[in-house]
Amino acid sequence: MLAILVLIVPFCVVGCEHNKNVINSYYIQAVYDDENQTLTCHQRTTYHNSSQNALDEISFFLYPNSFEEGKIAVSKSNFEKAYPNVESYGNITFSNIEIESKKCDYVLSENHNIVNVKLFETIFPTESVCIDFDYVVVLANINHRLGYNESTTNFGGFFPIACVYENGFVENDFSLSGDPFYSETANFVVEISYPDEFVLASTGEQTKTEYGTKCVAENVRDFCFVLSKKFAKISADVEGVCINYDYHMDSEPEKHLQTAVKALETFSNLFGEYPYKQLSVVETGFCFGGMEYPNIVLISDDIDRDVTFDYVIVHEIAHQWWYGVVGNNEYSQSWVDESLTEYSTLLFFEENQEYGIQYKSSVENAIATYKNFVKIYTDVVGDVNQSMNRNLAEFATEPEYVNCIYTKGVIMFDSVRETLGKQKFLKCLKLYYHDFKFQIASGQDLINCFSKKSKRNMQNFFNAWLDGNVAIN
Repeated sequence: MLAILVLIVPFCVVGCEHNKNVINSYYIQAVYDDENQTLTCHQRTTYHNSSQNALDEISFFLYPNSFEEGKIAVSKSNFEKAYPNVESYGNITFSNIEIESKKCDYVLSENHNIVNVKLFETIFPTESVCIDFDYVVVLANINHRLGYNESTTNFGGFFPIACVYENGFVENDFSLSGDPFYSETANFVVEISYPDEFVLASTGEQTKTEYGTKCVAENVRDFCFVLSKKFAKISADVEGVCINYDYHMDSEPEKHLQTAVKALETFSNLFGEYPYKQLSVVETGFCFGGMEYPNIVLISDDIDRDVTFDYVIVHEIAHQWWYGVVGNNEYSQSWVDESLTEYSTLLFFEENQEYGIQYKSSVENAIATYKNFVKIYTDVVGDVNQSMNRNLAEFATEPEYVNCIYTKGVIMFDSVRETLGKQKFLKCLKLYYHDFKFQIASGQDLINCFSKKSKRNMQNFFNAWLDGNVAIN
């Protein structure tokens, strides 16, 4: 109780600066209780109205409620990996939401994935409002983005994050497949209080304080941290970027740290400079291969320590460019970041052949895998939807999502490269990164960059792939 009371004091003197920031900001003070597996938070969000419309409410996405009792957090195929013991549940509950020290009305959506905060006064374009949240996150015992296991505790998506406004707030739903996230860049100051025996890995640059650790991150799309009593940490410097590797099982940590170093160097050279001063790779309990957040990537401790481990590290670091710096709606157009990231992973191995993954054979394997997928699904259900440009809820199964977005994504971008040539292809990606750095891009924006830089109309070419009209032989 003393820690919580002390941590809340600074909010009495932190003001809300109107009209000065062009991006949103989050100031969060969080206290972790490892006995009860809860995170008690006070959050001040300064929301800047960058739209052309007047707003009288603001919507926030509540990822912790995807773990509520009665909801399915993972598919059947991942159930055993996700739950180390019995099925477990978590959520986020608000004790208070205020604007200028006055309680305001708020409404939870029917499935609790969105909270709509009602404003006392309309905010017009370029104006800002400060909203204070008090809430408790209950963690599920699950190997997932948000949850705890016997070795680590993951805090991905633990806080209310503002929905993107597009002539109305984009209120995406939860999804078992893919990443149901969509957010703008913002500035973060997160102060975390936790028992001394834990080691912290996080987004942003860390500073020790009397009450815990302060993490500061500017112009990032999200914030994540991981705690563990078992972490060992090693680091390397790459032209002023500190790369950390927090691990608890890995018997070859130096090898995998060097993979992270090479990934950052390779992608900075291929696409454009990594714009932050820190990047953390974290070995943690996770039911999928890995997960990306700004400045931090989660790598499952359940992966075999062969080339697969390196592959996942490279893939998640590629997301620092596609999703992290160049954002997109991962729910409605997952191919924009995920397909490009998977293809970028092959570019890494083409540039770093000592790993033994050959570019040409990888594309050939992708073609064979995709053709086999189509054949099996056709035999079983009579037909298969091969389109890529659809939202996560429109994929009937997880294999359909994986094959259409990851596997077919590799084949599509290889075809683009074959059409344009490698050098022109890379110039198109550099233009895309340059033009949409720290912004949100659509699939159309990506296609336009390819058309502009190649001086060819690539619209119909991409459409044929995205609509599922290309025959893969």
